[in-house]
Amino acid sequence: MRLSHLAKQSKILVTGGAGYIGSHTIVELLEAGLNVVAFDNFSNSSKKSLKRVEKITNRCVDFVKGDVRNSNDLARVFKNNEIEAVMHFAGLKAVGESVKCPVDYYDNNVLGSINLLSAMEAAGVFTIVFSSSATVYGEPEKMPISEDFPTFSPTNPYGKTKLFVEEILKDLAASDSRWNIAILRYFNPIGAHSSGLIGDNPNGMPNNLLPYVSRVAIGQLPSLSIYGNDYPTKDGTGVRDYIHIVDLAAGHLSALHYIKKQSGAHIWNLGTGKGYSVLEIVKEFELVINESLDCVFSDRRVGDVAECWSDPGKAFRELGWTAKKSIRDMVEDTWRWQKSNPHGYDS
Repeated sequence: MRLSHLAKQSKILVTGGAGYIGSHTIVELLEAGLNVVAFDNFSNSSKKSLKRVEKITNRCVDFVKGDVRNSNDLARVFKNNEIEAVMHFAGLKAVGESVKCPVDYYDNNVLGSINLLSAMEAAGVFTIVFSSSATVYGEPEKMPISEDFPTFSPTNPYGKTKLFVEEILKDLAASDSRWNIAILRYFNPIGAHSSGLIGDNPNGMPNNLLPYVSRVAIGQLPSLSIYGNDYPTKDGTGVRDYIHIVDLAAGHLSALHYIKKQSGAHIWNLGTGKGYSVLEIVKEFELVINESLDCVFSDRRVGDVAECWSDPGKAFRELGWTAKKSIRDMVEDTWRWQKSNPHGYDS
């Protein structure tokens, strides 16, 4: 199936549309009958993911190759398309890498977002769903985390970039009532589409747990490095709120529907409300594949927190959204994707 040429019809612009979260969200948008244009520079993604999306949905995906740091690229996509709203995923997303390369993160995530918002304003588009992160909460003193928790002390540059963009969005909403803004604070998305056609496909060494585990399981990596086994948690490893990528994607559609009727900036946590340790996830993976994995404990990563899980009640009350899939679903879908695509989209 061929990617279609752009047409003048009302569309949702999805920046980072070929990436992990972007591609799964495009599936949800298309299956809801909406029109989409994907915008991506393919620095950590593959155009093949969009062809897989076409296969899943039986619909064509319009796309533009471009970079949010390039104002000309953005001006072109708004000029050539009738954009009604934006879902903004484009950016760098690895905590550890952000500690080593902070300037790259501020450049991509903050300056890129400013360019996008300027292009939106120039085009008269004032509706945006922003991909934020639970890292904006830093290291809270108690769990679970609700949206009214303080956000003044992220522990890494990645979290700071998300917080800075959140503040910019709040200022925009306060300055101009035309803005309709959703800020979605993700916890830890994992899993893959149940078809096995799209999933997490990081370039190089995986930074996130499940892609790392699955590559060890399939024999591409010799062992799993677990960063820290001396946290003040139930088994010494970090505890996170893992959410299935399909549930997360559905949350974006719910948020979009909400802000189309509500101006201002609105914030929601997207999580399950349950915390699982790294070792619990590894054990669940071992049960699914019916074999043991070689694990090696390493020092903690700079910027990681001991535990982090959500109170997702506000999203349920206001959006009618709740996570539906289990940890077993997340692991099984990850493994199906990995087995079917041992070399990612180049398989």
